[in-house]
Amino acid sequence: MTADRLRFVLFLNGLFILALAVAMLLPAVVDFAVDNSQDALTFLSCAAVAAAFGSLLVTAFNQDEVDLKDRRTGLLITVSAWLSVCMIGAVPLYSALDLSWTDAVFESASALTTTGSTILVGLDDMPQGLLLWRSLLQWLGGIGIIVMALSVLPALRVGGMQLFRSESSDISEKPFPKVRQIARNILIVYVSLTLACVIALDIAGMSTFDAVNHAMTTIATGGLSTKDASIGFYNSLAIEIVTIIFMISGALPLAFYAVFLMSRGKRSAIEGQIKPFLLILATAILVCTAWNIAQGMSPPVALRLSAFNVTSVITDTGFATADFSTWGSFAIGLFFMLYLVGGCAGSTAGAIKIFRWQILFEGTGRALRHMLYPNAVVPVRFQGRSVDDMAIGNVRNFFFLYIMTLLVLSLLVTATGLDFLSATSSVAQAMANAGPGLGPLVGPATNFSGIPDAAKWLIALAMILGRLELVTFFVVLQPWFWRR
Repeated sequence: MTADRLRFVLFLNGLFILALAVAMLLPAVVDFAVDNSQDALTFLSCAAVAAAFGSLLVTAFNQDEVDLKDRRTGLLITVSAWLSVCMIGAVPLYSALDLSWTDAVFESASALTTTGSTILVGLDDMPQGLLLWRSLLQWLGGIGIIVMALSVLPALRVGGMQLFRSESSDISEKPFPKVRQIARNILIVYVSLTLACVIALDIAGMSTFDAVNHAMTTIATGGLSTKDASIGFYNSLAIEIVTIIFMISGALPLAFYAVFLMSRGKRSAIEGQIKPFLLILATAILVCTAWNIAQGMSPPVALRLSAFNVTSVITDTGFATADFSTWGSFAIGLFFMLYLVGGCAGSTAGAIKIFRWQILFEGTGRALRHMLYPNAVVPVRFQGRSVDDMAIGNVRNFFFLYIMTLLVLSLLVTATGLDFLSATSSVAQAMANAGPGLGPLVGPATNFSGIPDAAKWLIALAMILGRLELVTFFVVLQPWFWRR
């Protein structure tokens, strides 16, 4: 690793920290507006410290040009940026609340990775500035994920994401000539969806403040709420329907909206994920509804609860209207499987993602057919285009790495004292950035405040690993990565 690369990485980290410092001013303004000067001053102090630190990095390691074409540099920027912003985002939480540094980092990492797991209680009475800060972190994390997924990861060939490298070329021919324009148009879509969600939730019956917070965490598929009981607090069918619609909107590739609008309905490779995602979602809702009816729920209640909570889990949002971990062993197994499915690439949703499942099933089908017809030419296709063997191999490698990481981290979490279901579901939801775990200890009706600190650090690590698509993080840990 050359000195120039490290300077560039530190320079960009300084810019990210400066951006967070500016973001801290918004909750400070809100706290001043509601006469909460103590928390407002806390946010201003934290913003000043973050701005000073970020300015120091930018000034000391100033770079005239920004170039992400170098894979080694791109990987290090991606990993270091997420780690640094998680730490800086924790500072206001640590300063304003009676939290340990472990809890503050856990909450910050959960917000920025759009996981939605929380260690906080008493949200209903928490100062508005702190509630807004959590939601704002989640919203910023959501757009950061999309930009990273479309501009950095495909070029680095992370787990099959290079499929969307050629897609970017297709997009860029006319509507978006440069990656910067892709990011700009996606940001416009992201902001527009957020504003639409605010208006819809406000009309559905939320207060304006709650609508703003929930809109940010819904579009980011993050799931942090201003209420301990999450969306279940409102007991409103209208609010639940609006939230379902926008959770699905956030789990679809945002580039699809941009391309569709800017190119008058032009089809794209990204679009190939949407139909399978919606089919899996509808099937899971119907299966869960049938199970709940069989367990004694009335059909309308079963459909309402299943539709909301299944959508929340498969989109990796994390809102809840019921404790679905009490719905029986089949439901627990179903929700655990849904943790691994995830949304579409290019969205804010996490987990393995739909396009990888598509390629994995297609590739496995080809392998089975070759057992009987070894000389047959059976192409693996995605949205009408052939997928090369390298992409298929990368998807399989990603899947193997995902499962092995899940197993190892689950074992380590059980060593801290958690039972098997709590440990495995905590890690699975963290890697999928989904929010609630399963069982009485970390389920939708509780939170993560009661687990040991060691478990919190492991789960926070799982959140970041899942958000970084695993390969990115593990490559940086290799000794050969640091050689010149």
